Amino acid sequence: MPNRGWPNGNARPPRAVPLGRALIVEDNALLALEMEQALLDAGAESAATCPDVAGAMREIERHQPDILVLDVTLADRGDGWAIAVLAVETAINPPLIIFSTAQPDRIPRQIRDLGHVLEKPFAMEDLATIARKHARRGSGLRSLLRKA
Repeated sequence: MPNRGWPNGNARPPRAVPLGRALIVEDNALLALEMEQALLDAGAESAATCPDVAGAMREIERHQPDILVLDVTLADRGDGWAIAVLAVETAINPPLIIFSTAQPDRIPRQIRDLGHVLEKPFAMEDLATIARKHARRGSGLRSLLRKA
């Protein structure tokens, strides 16, 4: 069968693993939309984007994402990684943290250990792969409820 554009060569996309809700904190609108689509295609229940720390804090409080993709250097702050600390410390079930940055050395080592680092530029499939691996592993109450 000819490859119809899907990685496995099938005419339809591979079965998506449920990923839950994703929040992308990225001040480059085009890149944020690409990441949003990649996570939706990978199986995210929903995906939201916001360009700054203030918006991220509101979204985290309202929706408690399962996946949090963070640009490290945002237009309003140079320490976007601080959102990861807050998300982990305040969540009952902490999200998967994925740092998206062209400057991975700007993330303090102890913060980097909270998640995964994707150095820009990166392939959107790399983002989807990390999210799918985390979803397959499953963790916490949300994972158990999804399987019920």
